[in-house]
Amino acid sequence: MITSVLFDMGGTLEDIYVDARSEWDAIEKLRDMLVSYGLDPKAGLEELKERVDAGWVRYGKYRDATDVELKPIPIWRDYVLEDFHFPAEQLEPHCEEIAHMWEVTHFHRALRPRVAEMLEGLKGMGLKLGIISNTAALYQVFDILKEYGIRDYFQDVTLSSVTGIRKPATDIFTVAMCQLQSRPEECVYVGDTISRDIIGSKRAGFAKAIQICSKLTREKDCGVKREFEPDYTVEDIYQVYPILRELLGA
Repeated sequence: MITSVLFDMGGTLEDIYVDARSEWDAIEKLRDMLVSYGLDPKAGLEELKERVDAGWVRYGKYRDATDVELKPIPIWRDYVLEDFHFPAEQLEPHCEEIAHMWEVTHFHRALRPRVAEMLEGLKGMGLKLGIISNTAALYQVFDILKEYGIRDYFQDVTLSSVTGIRKPATDIFTVAMCQLQSRPEECVYVGDTISRDIIGSKRAGFAKAIQICSKLTREKDCGVKREFEPDYTVEDIYQVYPILRELLGA
C-alpha cells in the first residue's frame, strides 16, 4: 500500500531555468558580495564569469563522477573560486551566503501552478510527504519552501548538501525513507529527470515513479541510458493527486 509521496524540488515543484540575464545577475551579485567581504577578484565581469564558469565545470566533473555533494565551503573555496586564491579565513564564513544567493539568482524559480492544491489533496488522503533535492546550498530549499507557503506540508526534506549524497545514488533515497519511516514499496517519487529522479527512485525500490518535464529535463537527460522508464508522465503537477487517488482506490 502506498503511504508516502516524495518530490524533487527544482524542475518539479517549481519551474526552474537559466538564461543570459540570470547568469549575469548572479555574476554581478557575486562580485559585489566578494568586494563587500574585502575579497576583490581584480577581474572584470566577463573574466569573472569565465573563471567562475570554469570552476563550476571542475566541480561538476567531480560531483557527477562520484554522486557526492560537497558543502558550500569546499565547493566555493576549492572549485568555483579556486583560481582566485582568496584567504580561506576571509572566504569561508561567507560561503553559505554566496551559495544561497547563487541558487536564487543564477536560476529563475517559480512555484508551479496548483502545487498547494495538489499537496492539500495528498495530505487529506493521509499520505506522508517529503522532498529529496540535489542542491549546493544548505538552507535555500527550506527558505524557499517557506516563501512559497508550502513548508508545513512536508514531514521530511532531504538535501544532497546535508547528506553529502546526490541523486541518483540510492543512499539519499534511503535516508529520506528512514526519516519518513517508510518502506520503498510504499513510496512514490515525482521528478523531472530520468537520469536522477526516475532511475534513482527505481533503483531504491520505489513502487512508482512519476515524471513531469521541466526546462532542464532535456539537458540533464542528454545521452543518459534509460535504465528505467516512469510509470506515469504528467504535464500538470496537480495530476499527481488523481494518480494517487487511483493507486489507493480512493
